[in-house]
Amino acid sequence: MSDHYVIVGLGNPGAKYAKTRHNAGFWFLDLLAKRAQVVLRNQSKFHAELAKTGLYGQDCILVKPMTFMNRCGQAVRAVVDYYKISSDRLLIVYDELDLPPGVARLKKGGGHGGHNGLRDIFCHNQDHEFLRLRIGIGHPGCKDAVTGYVLSRPSAAQELLTRRVISHAADVMREVLGDEVSKAMKTLHTVVEPDQEKI
Repeated sequence: MSDHYVIVGLGNPGAKYAKTRHNAGFWFLDLLAKRAQVVLRNQSKFHAELAKTGLYGQDCILVKPMTFMNRCGQAVRAVVDYYKISSDRLLIVYDELDLPPGVARLKKGGGHGGHNGLRDIFCHNQDHEFLRLRIGIGHPGCKDAVTGYVLSRPSAAQELLTRRVISHAADVMREVLGDEVSKAMKTLHTVVEPDQEKI
């Protein structure tokens, strides 16, 4: 097994989707790449944009699947198989309807919660005990409105909150990559939650 840590941000490729809520995982990856001063480059064999870098003393592979959200499991599987990555070295970052904007949560294992990206990853990977970083985008309040909601751009206030918590989440990667996940959770989960009435 490789000692590399793979961080996968989920989203949809293309300018049309770049600023939508569903691309919160891409936003996170873009920030990590910026901090590491690396550029993700398209690699067709992985169906993804990818960059290898050092981050907080850990060898990391940053991955943005280019297969669209509902087929991202193909890219994750390709990277995991090629680099021989174990589940405890895999972090999947994605948008979460059940958390409000400005809130992010780390967890290990669990179900896919109806998220199309995770659902497809589950189809391609038998081991579901990987680490997840869920970035809150809020819920439109009606199940029928979810698709249009996640594929649209958040309000300026919501986007500010989302970008801010993504920055906090990037900060705790030092602990995550240093095998101090519990410490990272405590730090991230005690970030003051926003006043939703002001959004």
